[in-house]
Amino acid sequence: MQDVKHSLPPVIELRDVSHSYGDTPSVLGLNLKVHPGEVVCLLGPSGCGKTTALRIAAGLEPVTAGHVLLDGVPVSQKGKMVAPENRNLGLVFQDYALFPHMSIAENIGFGLTDKAKAKDRVVAVLKQVGMTDYAAAYPHELSGGQQQRVALARALAPEPHGILMDEPFSGLDARLRESVRDRTLHILKESGAAVLMVTHDAEEAMHMADRIVVMRDGRLEQEGTPDTLYLKPKNGFVAGFFGDVNKIAGTVAEGQAATPLGSFPSGGLKEGAAVEVVIRPEALNLSPVSSDAPARVKVLASRMLGRTSLIHLCTCETSDQAVHLHARMPGRYLPKEGELQSVHLDRSQVFVFPSEGAT
Repeated sequence: MQDVKHSLPPVIELRDVSHSYGDTPSVLGLNLKVHPGEVVCLLGPSGCGKTTALRIAAGLEPVTAGHVLLDGVPVSQKGKMVAPENRNLGLVFQDYALFPHMSIAENIGFGLTDKAKAKDRVVAVLKQVGMTDYAAAYPHELSGGQQQRVALARALAPEPHGILMDEPFSGLDARLRESVRDRTLHILKESGAAVLMVTHDAEEAMHMADRIVVMRDGRLEQEGTPDTLYLKPKNGFVAGFFGDVNKIAGTVAEGQAATPLGSFPSGGLKEGAAVEVVIRPEALNLSPVSSDAPARVKVLASRMLGRTSLIHLCTCETSDQAVHLHARMPGRYLPKEGELQSVHLDRSQVFVFPSEGAT
């Protein structure tokens, strides 16, 4: 069945968009669409071009090639650009950019052109973000989480078709970030706006996004739903971006990639090809040594991390290929240093890719 959101025309669309800072390319041939009611996250390391892509959509950076369309209407192309204030987009940036000399109500109402309806609209969005009691307060009187909600309210106030968010939770501490982004997601979904958000935090992207666009060196590396990217990564870069992974170098022999933890189908890679076997830590299921286990490992250290235990392992005493591995076990599982453990693998979380740089 077709997704209802994707049956509607996109609100935000970038077609073959490129951008350079001087002679340095920052975005290369990027294509993406954001539909009404959809949250799309641009995810990638610092310098990959994700914030530049957001600024291009906002009209804060020009394109050197390609087009930006909003509601199907071209707003950016080489040599021509519609001003940010004429794009019907709400903007939420890292520092929130609230006016310190204005009350919260005045901040939210600042960009509303219909002054006759502005007061009612301010009241409505304050209620929507749970900040009704703070209408007369000033930004310096609010916590970071409250300021973030005010910035969101200001972006929602003009009832834009699209909202752009650049690392909106990065200034919050870890515990507050989780609760604020959860509330923000519900507010965004209620608004029905198309949302394009930038983050470098994979867990945050998975929490917020209907779709994730992973970027590297200005290009789209892989796009899909959070579960698709986690379960079917295109390469080791994408797999590693969604959490700690074990990487073991290998070579294809008779259609298999051999490792100290067993051999895995090479997916049709040619004989003798250099490969990287990527194994998620939660794929390693440890238990006291048993005769039926296909592999054994030595415990280097065990640490309780709350909901899971992290066990540092090595194949140094059980294989001629010494590999340092991490395993994550649910709950409390703390085998002693130097102890041998049996490993049973969840092969659905093992991936074989061509080595980076291999031809």
